[in-house]
Amino acid sequence: MANNLLAGKRGVIFGALDEASIAWKVAERCHEEGAKITLTNAPVAMRFGKIQKLGEKVNAEIIPADATSLEDLENLFTKSTEILGGKIDFVLHSIGMSLNVRKGRAYDNIKYDWMQKTFDISAISFHKVMQTLHKLDAISDWGSVLALTYIAAQRTFPDYNEMAESKALLESFARSFGYHLGVQKHVRVNTISQSPTMTTAGSGIKGFQEFFNYADKMSPLGNAPAEACADYCITMFSDLTRYVTMQNLYHDGGFSNMGMSPALLPDTEEEA
Repeated sequence: MANNLLAGKRGVIFGALDEASIAWKVAERCHEEGAKITLTNAPVAMRFGKIQKLGEKVNAEIIPADATSLEDLENLFTKSTEILGGKIDFVLHSIGMSLNVRKGRAYDNIKYDWMQKTFDISAISFHKVMQTLHKLDAISDWGSVLALTYIAAQRTFPDYNEMAESKALLESFARSFGYHLGVQKHVRVNTISQSPTMTTAGSGIKGFQEFFNYADKMSPLGNAPAEACADYCITMFSDLTRYVTMQNLYHDGGFSNMGMSPALLPDTEEEA
């Protein structure tokens, strides 16, 4: 149900690939809540996704951009302010990719140039997004910048590989740049640590289905679906959260506070 929470606001959404993407759900909800948005993804990702379909659905122009390229980001935000008719009020960074994971390289046999590429795409791009917004003076006062992360930044999930360090770096950038944007522009910067979610990217991780089931049982409320994450993003973009910044916000059904759950124990009968 729409409440016009984003009426009159302008935003840029990174990372919508297909209907399973959290960014796709966020774009749909932004449109429902009255925002005007532009969509962006890396040119190579756009060839494999369905972003054109989403653009038509939410009446959004699509601007290809490699988030690791400062030139592309400058073009993206300059064009977005022109298309949307003013400064940007909110940004979603929903970007993550590991060549080591894709190529099946184990964490103790990692290829370091691939690791550096992972960091650039999955984390340093977030710093580049904020720095470009700041230098161009392209974001409104009291704007909101948000990135999606995962609890592997704090805990060990062996098959997540160096994406864990990427997420830790991403969250650190939110705190560090959150200070500067907060002091200078009253802009808030946060990360949302989402449950395992059946996205195209997530489901490609080794053992993902088994872990999805494990997390679902461990979480008192179960895994948070992509649609619920989109709702949470909307609140973070809205004026209802103007004083929330530099936070890593868990959206995981309670998983992050659990030690164990009886739901994961085998059924046993009491001895007579």
